[in-house]
Amino acid sequence: MRDEVGGYDRRMFTLPLGRMRRIAWMVLAWLGAVLYPGILFVTVSHGTQGFDGVEILLSAALTGLVAALLIRHPLPVHVILFAAWTLALLEMPNGTVAGLFLLLTDLAVAYIAATRPRSTSVPVAVVTGVLQALAVSAFLVPSESFLITIVLAMAITWMAGNSVRVRRAHAEAMRVQATAQAVAAERLRIARELHDMVAHSIGIIAIQAGVGGRVIDTQPAEARNALDAIEATSRDTLSGLRRMLTALRKDDPGTAPLGPAPSLNDLDRLAEATKDAGVHIDVQTTGTPRPLPPDVDLSAYRIVQEAVTNVVRHAGTENGRVTIDYRDDELVVEIEDDGQGGMVGTGYGLVGMRERVTLLRGEFTAGPRPGGGFRVTARIPLAGR
Repeated sequence: MRDEVGGYDRRMFTLPLGRMRRIAWMVLAWLGAVLYPGILFVTVSHGTQGFDGVEILLSAALTGLVAALLIRHPLPVHVILFAAWTLALLEMPNGTVAGLFLLLTDLAVAYIAATRPRSTSVPVAVVTGVLQALAVSAFLVPSESFLITIVLAMAITWMAGNSVRVRRAHAEAMRVQATAQAVAAERLRIARELHDMVAHSIGIIAIQAGVGGRVIDTQPAEARNALDAIEATSRDTLSGLRRMLTALRKDDPGTAPLGPAPSLNDLDRLAEATKDAGVHIDVQTTGTPRPLPPDVDLSAYRIVQEAVTNVVRHAGTENGRVTIDYRDDELVVEIEDDGQGGMVGTGYGLVGMRERVTLLRGEFTAGPRPGGGFRVTARIPLAGR
């Protein structure tokens, strides 16, 4: 891009300060890692004359630097680590240096096995084990049992790291599967509840259409009223279907609930039911209450119901608050308690509440309150509904 005077925009060649710092740190880190074998060689070469304090401190610092680089770049750093301690063993072939050489390279292989697939970690472990045995044999006079110990230590190290990787992958797969099952179950519940709403609306439309067809010639005013009712009902139904279509699934016939769908008007009854469990729920309404779309009203009630259930079961408190705020363009539902709080992301209740709000194009937050307790907030847009 060129500026107004025909020059190039300098911002195209300017890096953010944070990125420049990261690049500078990585350059210095890799420079130190590359110099590490030589510095370690010089440090060990003074071993017979007494270690110099500065050399020991520098070698220890570079050892930590190499370990830090191992986290993000394990393969090249493992090569540097292996080369450095091979040189150290060359200069001072004794049991202490050999033990450190084997320990550090084995730990590097364990980290690679824990963070990389088997197709990478197995060749690294085999090559490292062979080179360890060759290096020790070249600079020391090891016994046969010592060489067997080297091979066994490498095998055990690799298996330990690979076990960590397998457990982590299994835990992640189980978490994803559990979340998917929770979302699917919540969507099925939404589909069952919408079944009643849609069936009721279509029934009204059918009845009004029949009435209008019979009286259109003799009672035009009644026919017009029937058409108005059909239009209003169909608009509400289509609006709900458009917002919730992704949640609909087929279910076994006859399993849908037969009673009317609950709404925010039933919150007082819900609060009364919690008293039997020893928890008092204070329901407050702000703004001007008004009729809500059926899917919004039902979802808001279910969110309150699930959050209040969590208060009763997990909060360890005798009081909770529910606030329903009718705003011009949105409905805000907030549930608070002063209990022991909770952990974000645990259980399926929060997953279901978040799914409901997401399907309504709203915002959902849940987490501990600064002063103690737990807060659940759902913001559901009403504009254009």
